[in-house]
Order: sequence, then structure tokens, then C-alpha cells
Amino acid sequence: MQLDVRGPRFAAAITTGILLAVLVTGSGWLALAQAVVFAISAANARFAPYGVIYRALIAPRLGRPIAFEPAEPVRFAQAVGFAFMAAAAVAYLGGAPVVGVVATSAALVAAFLNAAFGLCLGCEAYVLIRRVGARARVEPAPSPTHK
Repeated sequence: MQLDVRGPRFAAAITTGILLAVLVTGSGWLALAQAVVFAISAANARFAPYGVIYRALIAPRLGRPIAFEPAEPVRFAQAVGFAFMAAAAVAYLGGAPVVGVVATSAALVAAFLNAAFGLCLGCEAYVLIRRVGARARVEPAPSPTHK
């Protein structure tokens, strides 16, 4: 599946706003809601809530997409976002707001970089992990030396 590159950037912009609201309010419930959005988006890009909004309301008003990207790296990035926001929600709701702030801030940096500059940190991590994994499968194990 290929995605219009503008869709994930739109989602990152909404996410940036939500994460700023989490930091300002310290709301564990809002952090949990964003974690659910990340989980849905990681499971299936077609049903990503912010992607649905983009395709229904924004994309029809724009010209035809000129660039596409594969969905898998974006889904991986959403899974990473889920991990951070699930940790933030548990922390906020469990009475550890400092941990919530740290986890939310990390997710905010990633979302902002994607929204503002098109730099998807999770996507880059996905590509790096795939390269390292492929290299590990190709390189033969060193042979044992006998004395």
C-alpha cells in the first residue's frame, strides 16, 4: 500500500497539537486517546483516524498527489508512537507525571519534525532496522578457529 506523503504530515500536525495539549494539561486520558489513535494507525493505515480525516476533508481540495511512500515505515512509526503514548498515559494516570512528560515530549519531537520538515524518525528507524537485519542475514557467521 502506498500513501500520499501529505497524509502522514497532516496527521503529524494534528498529533503535534494533541501532544502539546497533553503537556499543557497533564491529561492521562488525552494521552490514552492519542495512544489509541496510534494503535489503530499502526494496525491498518487505511483506518488511521487522522488519515480518514485527511482523505475525506483535505485531499479532495488539493491537487493530485505527486509523491507516495510505502505504508509499512509509517505504520512502524505509529507503533513507536503508541509505545511512547501508552507509557505516558500509564504514567500520568498512575501518578508519575514526570515520566508522562518525558514520554510525551519524545513523541512530540518526532511528530513536530514530521509535520514541519517531513522527517519521520520512526520511518528512518524502520529503514535502518531493515538494513541491519538484511545485512545480518547475508553475512556468514565467522568460522570457529581450532588450536
